[in-house]
Amino acid sequence: MTKKQQKANAILEILEKLYPETPIPLDHTDPYTLLVAVLLSAQCTDERVNKITPALFELADNPKDMAMKDVEEIKAIIKPCGLSPRKSKAISELSEIIINKHRGEVPQCFDALEALPGVGHKTASVVMAQAFGVPAFPVDTHIHRLARRWGLSSGKNVDQTEKDLKRLYPEDKWNKLHLQIIFYGREYCPARGHIKENCPICTDYGVKE
Repeated sequence: MTKKQQKANAILEILEKLYPETPIPLDHTDPYTLLVAVLLSAQCTDERVNKITPALFELADNPKDMAMKDVEEIKAIIKPCGLSPRKSKAISELSEIIINKHRGEVPQCFDALEALPGVGHKTASVVMAQAFGVPAFPVDTHIHRLARRWGLSSGKNVDQTEKDLKRLYPEDKWNKLHLQIIFYGREYCPARGHIKENCPICTDYGVKE
């Protein structure tokens, strides 16, 4: 077993002890509301998204109703999430596509999800993992940063980091682990104001600043 694999296994043990349960951070009721919430979370905090979505889902909480709403109406509600012109257009268009191409149901495959407006690989991975339980390892900028800091990946982009983490960890751990890493980063290993002595992983296994 390589040193990197030993480190990866030890980090997993720490994360399992700290976060045995991994509640989904974005409030939702079904795959469609999760998809919309994840789309809104781009360059926006989960906390802010959860404050916005009740009003949005009161307006429309399914693709049929959402497709009938004026884009400007959607845009006005989601404005605090940022990028509202682009996101409102994407929400309207993907709702129409789900109705016309997928019989009103969020598709359960990566290719179909990634073909939807505003849905990239990371968003598709979150939906596949959290809505449908399909093994995926959504890597955002936070996980990318932590994987580099902990020496688990030297990837220059999230795609390479995802491949590296998938090689290090068994498939049945991916869905839970990506949330554990996010929770840990927020609590112990932030990008700014990081105190190494308060961070078990960085204290025990070294850190690249």
